[in-house]
Amino acid sequence: MSEDINPNRRAFLKTTAAVAGVTVVAPGVLLYGVSQAKPADEAVTSDVRWGMLIDTTKCADGCDACVNACTAEHGLTEDSSPETKAHWIRKVGLRDKQTGRESSLPMLCQHCENPPCVDVCPTGASFKRADGIVLVDRHICIGCRYCMMACPYKARSFIHETLENQKPHTPRGKGTVESCTLCVHRVDSGGEPACVEACSQADHKAMLFGDMKDPNSEISKKLSEVSSTALRADMGLNPGVRYQGL
Repeated sequence: MSEDINPNRRAFLKTTAAVAGVTVVAPGVLLYGVSQAKPADEAVTSDVRWGMLIDTTKCADGCDACVNACTAEHGLTEDSSPETKAHWIRKVGLRDKQTGRESSLPMLCQHCENPPCVDVCPTGASFKRADGIVLVDRHICIGCRYCMMACPYKARSFIHETLENQKPHTPRGKGTVESCTLCVHRVDSGGEPACVEACSQADHKAMLFGDMKDPNSEISKKLSEVSSTALRADMGLNPGVRYQGL
């Protein structure tokens, strides 16, 4: 029998989370490490749109620096089968059938302007911030996985196991869906995603992050100079991640 949570009980749970740092997501399911993406007195704004340009000609085949950095940053190290292991970013290979040309590129949440994951979410757990970052509120995610089916990039993961030793800036919970956050905790502190930093440290410099609305930003200048590709442009999603060299 399902249990209806009335407004008073929901308020109590939120108060408990604030005090103890633990939230009850569902009976027997706890979500640890509640974090806040932005300070309460500093709202995000639509004057900014965070995005990424990935140069596939610089992305080295066999290099997993971006994947490893993401795993370490968000604590995606729990033991699980390959079929259920969380991957917020993964390397994929593309091959042109006509020319035989092969490319290796990182695949992550594309942070779409019109995200289908948000459209199908029945609870509002999947949402897009004003600055374009698409996130999942795991406190109200019911694990229906409609968003996973709607995402054409297969960029979301479902958590099957009970998790331990979580990162304070990345709350996660069994029975919820998760995906790349563009390292929102870093962005809100003036930094860049861990994958971008790692790619630069590996001296590939294939990933460029910044404000796509700022004409003076490095990413905006680069996008105006080179030809870039939006994956599944036919769907009209206008992703915030673009690829150069495809």
